[in-house]
Amino acid sequence: MQFRPDLDSTSEVPLYRQLGAYVQRLIAAGDLQPGDRLPPTRELAGQLGLNRTTVSAAYEWLESEGLILGAVGRGSFVLGQSAESQGAPTPAQTIDWSRSLTPSMFASSGSSAAANVVDFSSSRPSEQLFPLDDFRESCAEVLAHPRLQSLLQLGSPLGYPALRSWLLDRARQQGFAGPGDDILITNGCQQAVDILRRALTQHGSKVAIEEPVYPGLRNLFLDSGAELIGVPVTHDGMDLSALRRGLDAGARVVVITPSFQNPTGATMPTAARAALISMTRNAGAVVIENDIYSDLVYHGTKQPKLKSFDPNVILLGSFSKIAFPGVRVGWIIAPKAVISRAAELKQLTDLHTDQLSQAFLLHFAETGRLAKHEAIVIAAGREKLRAVEQACAQSLDTCRFTVPDGGMNMWLDLPDGLDSGALRGLARQAGVDYLPGRYFSVSRSLDTGLRLSFAGLTPVEIRRGIGILGDVVRNATTSRDEASRPTLAFV
Repeated sequence: MQFRPDLDSTSEVPLYRQLGAYVQRLIAAGDLQPGDRLPPTRELAGQLGLNRTTVSAAYEWLESEGLILGAVGRGSFVLGQSAESQGAPTPAQTIDWSRSLTPSMFASSGSSAAANVVDFSSSRPSEQLFPLDDFRESCAEVLAHPRLQSLLQLGSPLGYPALRSWLLDRARQQGFAGPGDDILITNGCQQAVDILRRALTQHGSKVAIEEPVYPGLRNLFLDSGAELIGVPVTHDGMDLSALRRGLDAGARVVVITPSFQNPTGATMPTAARAALISMTRNAGAVVIENDIYSDLVYHGTKQPKLKSFDPNVILLGSFSKIAFPGVRVGWIIAPKAVISRAAELKQLTDLHTDQLSQAFLLHFAETGRLAKHEAIVIAAGREKLRAVEQACAQSLDTCRFTVPDGGMNMWLDLPDGLDSGALRGLARQAGVDYLPGRYFSVSRSLDTGLRLSFAGLTPVEIRRGIGILGDVVRNATTSRDEASRPTLAFV
């Protein structure tokens, strides 16, 4: 059927939500029936004059509502009305929660749900490296403290005071926080980004973000109605020429991961960092520096933080990548006025943070156990990166990639003519999984790209998985070449 939504670009409701609501109404009215196939994102974007990312975001929202289901290589299909739109379930009804939640929400941590599948799709540390005995010991010592009851009481929305002091003192000692800065503890880095997008943007604000980019960040700003300007990421990080064009076009917020960017693994050199700060300062733009990967250096040395060049930079940090992602502790270091406003917005959301988990992590750090664990993670990461480099050189020599010097992720481009989304189904059947480039798109087609997240795997799993992927790519390339070969007609 022909889609004819009445979309209003001036509305405070983001375009992707308007489109999603339109499809939802078609399903509720019966114009779209269970089993009907929705138009491909590229086709519908061209038909409606929208960015393909907007259509993809609408489909992701519909899938999260349990209204459609995406099938790799086949498209997106209507499931029916969500439980909410149909009313409360009767005792005879059951809710299929697997259809109501997007697959990424319960991604596995190093092995796919399918047996023997090497899973490169999830960017998270290895559970096998978690120092459980040390963490149990830290927890026991905190629980034995004579003032434990104060940790179980409501505390400041700014976070556990002792942890705030420890983190801010460390930042000042390392030279990227000054007397004009303050700190806010958040429920992970994602909440930090959410708070800042509410503090700094409104409907129609122009925001420059990296492309490809972590979709959780992109979707937050899309949800606020911001106009996203995708700035290409090169081997040396954000393309400064493209950023200048974005600033000239009106971007006044820049969000960047300068060290081991997700999903590419790219790191911005020192000179480029200084140039970026000069450029954004002259444009009057606010820089949000996502710094959650910078400690994961396996080769070379750490680059200086953007905030060390300019005290007005807003820096985000987290324990999630170097320690325990399930203990949700992140932070914002920024000028005091920014932290004051951020604390007001955070208090509207959750009133107070979890002081007990923050006390656990502080004690884990103060006893030296965090530093010991970090050294183990870095050593293991170095071995994993060596496995990535060797396996890619051996099995993926027809692909384009740059092996990073640290972090958790690497970007890879397939040979021309191959689509990473379409290839994913074949890869899974063969025993390997990854995330296709379309997940990370802002405004460009990234169909040949894919992200390999290697931190949660062992070197043996990495070599096996990349070897399988290499076979899949070679077979697909052969099939492509055979299909394009002209046939000879005999008369």
